[in-house]
Amino acid sequence: MTDLFRCEVVPLPEHQVSFRVDGREVTRWHFGPQSPRPFFFPMRGPRSGASLTRMGHPGAPDHDHHRSVWFAHQKLLGIDFWSDNTAARIRQQQWLAYADGDQAAAMAVRLGWYDGHDPQPLIEQELIAFLRPLGDGEYTLELQSTFTPVAEEIEFQQTNLGFLAVRMAKTISAHFGGGHPTGSSGKTGESELFGQPAAWMDYSGPVPVDSDGARHVVTEGITYFDHPDNVSFPSKWHVRGDGWMSASVCRDGSVVTTKRQPLLLRYLLHAHNGTVDLARAADMAADWAQQPRSRVIRATGPHTRFEIERI
Repeated sequence: MTDLFRCEVVPLPEHQVSFRVDGREVTRWHFGPQSPRPFFFPMRGPRSGASLTRMGHPGAPDHDHHRSVWFAHQKLLGIDFWSDNTAARIRQQQWLAYADGDQAAAMAVRLGWYDGHDPQPLIEQELIAFLRPLGDGEYTLELQSTFTPVAEEIEFQQTNLGFLAVRMAKTISAHFGGGHPTGSSGKTGESELFGQPAAWMDYSGPVPVDSDGARHVVTEGITYFDHPDNVSFPSKWHVRGDGWMSASVCRDGSVVTTKRQPLLLRYLLHAHNGTVDLARAADMAADWAQQPRSRVIRATGPHTRFEIERI
């Protein structure tokens, strides 16, 4: 008999993968060749079902590289993997594992960072994503990335821009909507948070919902947790009133990653109801700090396949 699990990872046509809880999609992974880099979209609100993130900047047409939730970096050996107007691309090379379950669904993929000239990538990124449902429709998306250079070592140079970026929906932004960012210090607003260290950053605000022929508004948001194992923890944040937040790993200096010691970055996104609860976020940060890492292992059997396990 086929196992029926609450949490599912469902491959779809056109280079997409759907993450579902109780048959309801909460986010989707896009890795098609038409985009310069893969991304997650939408990130659905727990109650609204509307996307808490958006594609592109609501007021800047030259910011189409803002794709909901994505990985990028502005300066890798001087090459821009952030903008769309360069030859550099991030491509999915291979999916390694999909795993369904009652407590979580998981996906592991291998990405290549290509400079647009050499057919070999400069970096291989192993991405492991875990989706876990909480109560009241809330969920977390855990993202673990291991960056291994093809050469013996490679340098991610100093910049505000990289690695994990989140572009919030227009209505949630402070400038274009009615929301605001809040840091782990409890301070709010771009002027108090930009360039300051924080264990986590939240962006919450109004989300319009159409129901029974009428429109009403709920409050929802995303809390973005750094991890103590990350090289820049607590990271200084690139956070804007226009609805943007990113932990700036290389804000204060370059980071060198080697084959012997690949760069490991771990982040957690919590899609929640209401505005951020400071005490709850602090408890989640403490729990997140204790969570073990994951790894992809080759499973035994007649066919080549991989599994994801905690270590």
